[in-house]
Amino acid sequence: MNKRTCTVLATAVVAALTLGATGCSSGKRSSSQNGKNPATGNLGAVIGGTPQKGGTLTVLSNTDFTHLDPARNWQMNDMEFGTRMLYRTLVTYKAAPGAEGGELVPDLATDLGTSSNGAKTWTFKLKKGVKYEDGTPVTAQDIKYNVERSFSPDLYGGADYAARYLKGAKGYKGPAEGKHLDSIKTPDDHTIVFELRKPFAEFANATVMPTFAPVPKSKDTGPRYDNRPFSSGPYKIETYQRNKKLILVRNPHWDPKSDGIRKAYPDKLVMVMGLKPNQIDDRMIASQGADASAVPWYALRPESAGKVLPKAEVRKRLLAESTNCTDMVQMHTGRAPFDNAKVRQAVQYALDKEVVVTSSGGPAFNDVSTAYMPATLFDGKQPDTLKIPATGDVDKAKQLLKEAGKPDGFTTKITVSNGDKGRAEAIQQALAKAGIKVTIETVDPAAFYSTIGDTTNRTDMVYTGWCPDYPSGSTFLPFVFDGRYIKEKGNTGNHSLFRDEATMKRMDEIAAMTDADKARDAWRALDGEILAKAPTIPVLVRRWPLVLGTNIAGAYGQTSFGGQLDYASVGLKDPAKSEG
Repeated sequence: MNKRTCTVLATAVVAALTLGATGCSSGKRSSSQNGKNPATGNLGAVIGGTPQKGGTLTVLSNTDFTHLDPARNWQMNDMEFGTRMLYRTLVTYKAAPGAEGGELVPDLATDLGTSSNGAKTWTFKLKKGVKYEDGTPVTAQDIKYNVERSFSPDLYGGADYAARYLKGAKGYKGPAEGKHLDSIKTPDDHTIVFELRKPFAEFANATVMPTFAPVPKSKDTGPRYDNRPFSSGPYKIETYQRNKKLILVRNPHWDPKSDGIRKAYPDKLVMVMGLKPNQIDDRMIASQGADASAVPWYALRPESAGKVLPKAEVRKRLLAESTNCTDMVQMHTGRAPFDNAKVRQAVQYALDKEVVVTSSGGPAFNDVSTAYMPATLFDGKQPDTLKIPATGDVDKAKQLLKEAGKPDGFTTKITVSNGDKGRAEAIQQALAKAGIKVTIETVDPAAFYSTIGDTTNRTDMVYTGWCPDYPSGSTFLPFVFDGRYIKEKGNTGNHSLFRDEATMKRMDEIAAMTDADKARDAWRALDGEILAKAPTIPVLVRRWPLVLGTNIAGAYGQTSFGGQLDYASVGLKDPAKSEG
């Protein structure tokens, strides 16, 4: 899935002062003198104990959601929030900290699905008694309808597993004109059957996506559904003022007996949007008044690390799970000069990743990335197939530019979310040493993916990233490098617009493998092969630091949702102390 866009960052370099980053440039810097990372003391732990039911949970945010419509929701934070609070999916991830949070569990379905026909047919039985916010029942037809509407041209941006795998999906444009997919069958209200065009043993994992949440046809409002999705989860929308405030209250028809995942501790959730990121950091650190019952939506800014890590009282309220997402510089391989592999390789060698890590908060909050797929898909450690120093190799970059006919370098532009401006400036400074002059264009986080997804009008470079939807190379490399799914508008994942026949052929071969171990090893090998062609440069993998209010309980970073706070379990120590 798309990595989340980030809060606004200043360009101040704070890592060396606040995080104790020292060491020679040829290796990874230690995040503290004794080798322990001061940001990770609470990994796998639940902060605040068990919550009490009731009260108001406040969420402080600098921005609005990208999408809450389940057909369009494929951005890390939005997806976790939507599927934990507002709508349920066929299956989901267990509400638990650490590795346990990666366990797949039934949600609307009674089990994880039954495959047949060589994993080309998948059948799910739905739980009975699950209701929407108006008391009407959730049906299999509602799930089919939402999967179909995800094909609508005006509802772009969502997960496209259905488009990739469903039989007869090619050219389908959604149900607006009464056309439906014959490959999704609903023999009764509690049975849904998916017929795939090729075997997909991991299909159950894909049904975690909001695409597989129910939407009743009678409530569909097209693009406006983003403003008011109809709830099948524990909360419903009371009011939603875009870019200002969202208020959720309990869905009176949600039955906890049918839902073993969501605890729904607070009576109400209030998200306040449009705040300045530095104010959010300071308010969370101080934790005064109503802010004691608040949580931040986005990660702690690197500049604020020095106010947190040295203070034990604040540090014990810090979550910092890995995002499991790889930040990348993606180059438009269909346009000059990036249609030349040597130019792309020159950028690969010119980039000083350690400077970017420093601009991102230092090694306490980031790891240099040497492969596309994150370490979790390599048994815990990324390989370093190219052996390019983390600080780059400017001489090699200049040599490659000369071989490409660009001895004097060239000028280009990069588009970044507002929150990545500091990282972009670090990239700009590093590439300038090789004669590559980069102009930075920033975009509001809520509009970022629609901007870079416009393949005709976007800049030649973008800074974004990708997160595996589940622990398999099949949910990373094909989404970032398969050129057959590039869209003119609403393009996702493959922002390098990489169309390499050999790579796509190999992806198909791996996808057809029935031996899971062989497929795993093949994805890992393909990662290195694509890296050598340099359509995209892996830069870093971040942690997701969140400082919580002192009245927050049941809090942990959900590893399957990029370290974001798990809204399925969070609540308050003392609901009477909350306000709102």
